[in-house]
Amino acid sequence: MQIQSSFKMDTQRIAGVKYECLLFDMDDTLYPLSLGINLACRKNIQEYMLEHLHIEESKVPKMCLDLYLEHGTTMAGMKALGYEFDNDDFHAYVHGRLPYEKLKPDFVLRNLLLSMPQRKIIFTNADHTHAIEVLSRLGLEDCFEGIICFETLNPINSYQRILCKPSVEAFEAAIRIVNVDPKKTIFFDDSVRNVASGKVAGLHTVIVGRSDLVPGADHALNSIHNIREALPEIWEVEECNQQQMIRSLAVEATVHA
Repeated sequence: MQIQSSFKMDTQRIAGVKYECLLFDMDDTLYPLSLGINLACRKNIQEYMLEHLHIEESKVPKMCLDLYLEHGTTMAGMKALGYEFDNDDFHAYVHGRLPYEKLKPDFVLRNLLLSMPQRKIIFTNADHTHAIEVLSRLGLEDCFEGIICFETLNPINSYQRILCKPSVEAFEAAIRIVNVDPKKTIFFDDSVRNVASGKVAGLHTVIVGRSDLVPGADHALNSIHNIREALPEIWEVEECNQQQMIRSLAVEATVHA
């Protein structure tokens, strides 16, 4: 799977459905938080701050959290403070030692994704290498049209301000890149802040990993596996288009017979 610089809408495939595109966060959304990947990532970030940026050890944990809360990612916060480091080196250090072996093929989720008629795209703050590794481990690498990731939103490896979720600007950029109508797009994420920003950007929103609605969320899923029960409209064809689709399928079957 390559990073997509331009996305094209498959209008034939999505004709008649209420939603045209599904945007999925990846980490702690496509797999459960309980696997501990998030904690391992945070540990690696703190070690990078200590070993490579030489930040005082006693300050690292609080600084790591504060920057994450203020800037969306700790990395973006460190760049905003003026710390200079190579983005690729940072990602290689932080993600290169993650316990990826905890991620196993998810055949249930794979079948769900493949049954959805909409365009499906990953929208993550992580780098492309990490995204590919996670999707491959989950057996989902061919379930998505493309990936919007760190490199997509930040194409030049510079020391400028980093664009990332939950910035509404990042959502607006993603919508432009995907070339989709936000009113016909559903966004899935485990982050309350990201969901709130997605709603501001005009998306339909789903909070994943909890059963209660949060500000800005239209739906709540305990698990990504509960999509069909909570959002049956993803699979529903609008009644006015059903007969047309049936006729199209009949013609196609005749041609291939």
